[in-house]
Amino acid sequence: MMNKPNAPSCEQNQQVILDVLKTLFIEPGDVLEIGSGTGQHAVFFTEYLPHLIWQPGDLEAEHAGMKMWLDEVIHNRIKQPLVLDVDMPFWSVDKKDYIFTANTTHIISLAQAEKMLSHVGKYLKQGGLFAQYGPFNYNGNYTSESNANFDVWLKQRNPYSCIKDFETIESFANQNGMKLLKDIEMPANNRILVWQKNS
Repeated sequence: MMNKPNAPSCEQNQQVILDVLKTLFIEPGDVLEIGSGTGQHAVFFTEYLPHLIWQPGDLEAEHAGMKMWLDEVIHNRIKQPLVLDVDMPFWSVDKKDYIFTANTTHIISLAQAEKMLSHVGKYLKQGGLFAQYGPFNYNGNYTSESNANFDVWLKQRNPYSCIKDFETIESFANQNGMKLLKDIEMPANNRILVWQKNS
């Protein structure tokens, strides 16, 4: 029998991310989460953001573990997970008020990051917000020694994974009708980039 998965990084960052999301995802609306993983973020955030309907999504291989978390939730504000793969040309999803992703951008390849921003531009409503959490480089430079070491570890694990340059991600966002609204410094040398779909 499968054990319920647990992502320590979710437990470490969920409160600080929630504190930011409370200032961003203010109006009632629908959220699409890209790369939900275990589903722990969806469970935690919806407990404290009751005005949001949360749509988790990830590769199909993640769904069995995610459902073990979602099945314990007593409210009905989390939908069943969607199969989301950035390499798919289309997603079976309606346009959303908000899109959120955490710790996905540095795992996927640069080409896949470009595809992800294309999907976000397609499925985000006019004026909607995309909150993108994780580490980023600026002007080709690491923001800390720990991020430099983390990048080495990522590339050893998968040669296509790496910390992406902010300027490259910004160009992908701009190409898909989004402008930077905020760049928020977070603990452990992470950021939350907030993109707004041009209205």
